[in-house]
Amino acid sequence: MASITYVLGAAIDLEHLFPPPEFADPTIGFRDYCDVIAHYTHTSTVMDGLVNPSVDVRQDKGGYVVHIESGDLPPTLQSFADRHTELFGSRAGLKAVRGKQLLEELGVWNPMEGFNVNKSPTDGLCKWSLFPPLGLNVINQQAILLMHYPPWAVLQKATFSNAITWRRWNTVLLASGMTQDQGNRCQTIVDVNPIAAPGSGQSEYPCDYFPIMMASGFFDGGADRDYIRSMLELYLNPPGNEANPYTLPLLVCGSPLYDPQAAAWFRTAYKDVLPQDSHGIVTTDVLQAGTFKVRPDSAKETPYMVANHMIAAGVTGKCTDDPTRMPNICLYEAQDLAAATFLKLLIDNPAMTAAEAKANACMRWFGNASPMYIDPNGSQRYVAPNPADPEDKLMICALAQMDLFFCPRPEPHSKYKLEEALERCRNATEPGNPCAGSIAPPP
Repeated sequence: MASITYVLGAAIDLEHLFPPPEFADPTIGFRDYCDVIAHYTHTSTVMDGLVNPSVDVRQDKGGYVVHIESGDLPPTLQSFADRHTELFGSRAGLKAVRGKQLLEELGVWNPMEGFNVNKSPTDGLCKWSLFPPLGLNVINQQAILLMHYPPWAVLQKATFSNAITWRRWNTVLLASGMTQDQGNRCQTIVDVNPIAAPGSGQSEYPCDYFPIMMASGFFDGGADRDYIRSMLELYLNPPGNEANPYTLPLLVCGSPLYDPQAAAWFRTAYKDVLPQDSHGIVTTDVLQAGTFKVRPDSAKETPYMVANHMIAAGVTGKCTDDPTRMPNICLYEAQDLAAATFLKLLIDNPAMTAAEAKANACMRWFGNASPMYIDPNGSQRYVAPNPADPEDKLMICALAQMDLFFCPRPEPHSKYKLEEALERCRNATEPGNPCAGSIAPPP
């Protein structure tokens, strides 16, 4: 077994970035910050595929010292340690602290403190806590997701794996043809507002306490608080990607009908390089793809695609008569599968262009390489999903069944597993149609 010991950072800094132990579910057993940091670090080593890792954290001379043992070679552990300290250091993660301080100075940190903001019995009264990407990949990620903010339940359970958003996205990745190992490496998130807060209580109108302005003003400011770009620069350029012509791919997640803030920040931040419509309006349309540079002086371009929020289909998707327009459930599923396929194609061939990956992904799920179009009335539409492979058509149906039959308790989950949903779609009176006949959802 190889081992490494390193100072992750000063306690006074890290205790801003890691949540207090009392915020977690008591059954997890956190006693102090050493337990919290050890837990999230161990989860990251597992996500990165380290061999039988064990992690211990102690406090010494005002800092937190991490000790890792694993069956990996010493250079792998050194690479993990180096990037781990970078992510939570002054050049990246700690910039979120300055954003928090500015929010506090202006009196707008957690404006609903002490009040309920949703109906969740577990979220309780509104609380905020800085929450950078804890427990996610550090060195072996293969794609990055740009999202809005982490829900409080992730902090309470001390894992993203229990969140319905994460679980659904994992299902979509596997449905696109990824292996579980590939899927594990496509779930690292950079939030434009790195603040854990009650889910569905901060971003839904009329209580939008995490607007685009918040991300732009507090986490994308000057050199002391350009948190979002600093984290993207590190995560998109992991060790081992040096020989590839592009950075890792970025999925910009935010649906027009559900939680659009991450895509809206992206639109604001990169308006000079993003496409414009016939009226000169900068666009971030679902399935839009291209390249950009995180910073003007970034060494490489980043391939990106705009996608739905991972849970949008389950929240707003419906059976409608128009499969060319949102919120049609089959359109949602085809878009999500195209986004996952876009990532898989770029992982399998890092030299492929974003345009090629989009065309191939959309051809698979829509039967059309460019499914977006503007109708004569000026409204955005998509061609109806029309995959050539009958199994892909069944997969769209199965995901729709999972999203249409949703159980909110005891914890949010789909009534059917993927295999069960596929079987329902095969045996339906109208095979492949999730909205009709014997498998239609209740009215």
